[in-house]
Amino acid sequence: MANSKYEYVKSFELEDEVMLLIQLNLPNLILVRIDGRDFSRFSQVHEFEKPNDEAALNLLNSCSAAVLEEFPDIIFAYGYSDEYSFVFKKTSRFYQRRASKILSLVASFFAAVYVTKWKEFFPQRKLEYTPSFTSKVVSCASPEVLQAYLAWRQQDCHANNQYETCFWMLVKSGMTISEAQELLKDTQKQQKNELLFHKFGINYKTLPELFRQGSCLFKKKVEETVKHDENGNPVKRLRRKAVLVHSENIAARSFWNEHPSLYNDLGHFSKDIGRVEPDFVRSFQFENKLLPLTWVVVRIDGSHFHRFSDVHEFEKPNDEQALKLMNSCAVAVLQEFEDIHFGYGVSDEYSFVLKRESELYQRQSSKIISAIASLFTSTYVIKWGDFFPRKELKYPPSFDGRAVCYPTYKILLDYLAWRQVDCHINNQYNTCFWMLVKSGKTKTQSQDYLKGTQTREKNELLSSQFGIEYNTLPLIFRMGSSVLRSKEAVAVENGVVVSGKKLKREGEVVVDHCNIIERGFWEEHPHILSYS
Repeated sequence: MANSKYEYVKSFELEDEVMLLIQLNLPNLILVRIDGRDFSRFSQVHEFEKPNDEAALNLLNSCSAAVLEEFPDIIFAYGYSDEYSFVFKKTSRFYQRRASKILSLVASFFAAVYVTKWKEFFPQRKLEYTPSFTSKVVSCASPEVLQAYLAWRQQDCHANNQYETCFWMLVKSGMTISEAQELLKDTQKQQKNELLFHKFGINYKTLPELFRQGSCLFKKKVEETVKHDENGNPVKRLRRKAVLVHSENIAARSFWNEHPSLYNDLGHFSKDIGRVEPDFVRSFQFENKLLPLTWVVVRIDGSHFHRFSDVHEFEKPNDEQALKLMNSCAVAVLQEFEDIHFGYGVSDEYSFVLKRESELYQRQSSKIISAIASLFTSTYVIKWGDFFPRKELKYPPSFDGRAVCYPTYKILLDYLAWRQVDCHINNQYNTCFWMLVKSGKTKTQSQDYLKGTQTREKNELLSSQFGIEYNTLPLIFRMGSSVLRSKEAVAVENGVVVSGKKLKREGEVVVDHCNIIERGFWEEHPHILSYS
């Protein structure tokens, strides 16, 4: 396919590879940590039991097990409360070790599974709003750094759980939140244990391991029945499966080195360690801050969406309901993040433009990318039934993302023009391709037939052979979709700008299908990007 004059904008995309090799030819271990986004509010709205909701923790563990099953390179995971850390094998080349891709994909898939499994753990409780997660990459230079990281997180689990147990017991006994906080201020571990025992008759060490120790998952060879022979006898095979365990010290040499799958894929722990200073581990966190006063574009793409569209039998070359579902998710993203002023989408991708002055997450690229990707994905799962009421969601979708800084208004508009030109090129080709396939040609024959053809020739093919005038096809297919906030009251239907319909108020997020390549659109709507 032909390239456009706007292709140069790709040069602004920077690689963010997590180092594979360091001194002595030792591999850096990749670790991704996800955290629930504003989960204090989420737990309140959904009335989670305090200080610990066992069903909520089991849901988190189930999602993490699904992550290990989905991504073979993830060997080990540890989590508590609303966070989980995932460790990749030392030889991993997953997504060429690109941090943005890895962290967004893990957060996205986790969010999708969380929504999918909600009813399994809360059958009588409605999911009131869309959950989302932020994530970051920690680059561990050696097994010793990983050991320190795991010790740090489990120590944090214990300290937080002990405090929260005391705090909520005091509140439930009649204290105000302020009184409970004041009573616990500067108390030590032993003092908290004595408070629980003497005031409430609770021996902290007898509380469930799930609460005190957190949960860890790792892959272990398990014998499973894969089929039955002709006589009805089970045929068993060994396969690596995620198993859930609780351990008092997941960073202990005795725990780690007794599991071959851990020390073979991640390395040995040579000695035990004591208390870890958080600043030591934080120094290894892989973080990128986006350049100030630049336009930030976060582009998300469906992961393996060719297979996803085939499994879910999307209409070819375009499934209008699938595109409208994508648009609905994009609307939700703009409604959630005020700093995002514009979105443009086509097929299984969406680009979101943050205002130049945005300080969202202090411009930390990992948090921005993962929050957008995970919110988009969980919304996709929640809204699936609205657009496909008679079609089951066979498995959770996922999206990977990246963030790119564009220094000038002109380059930003060239980026958006590039995506719309790409929309036209791909849609015209795919329309021709699938019409040829539906007419009886094989996919290979159709590809060969279209090889080297230009725009005019493709239009003539559609017109002469199939009676299709390309320029009369729906704008959503040819132009893609733009998501923006209206400057003034406009007529919309299902979020799409139309005429003669109900009015939406100023500032409402709407979807339009328009030419964003021509500068006239931006001159007529300067409020969208506020470039002055």
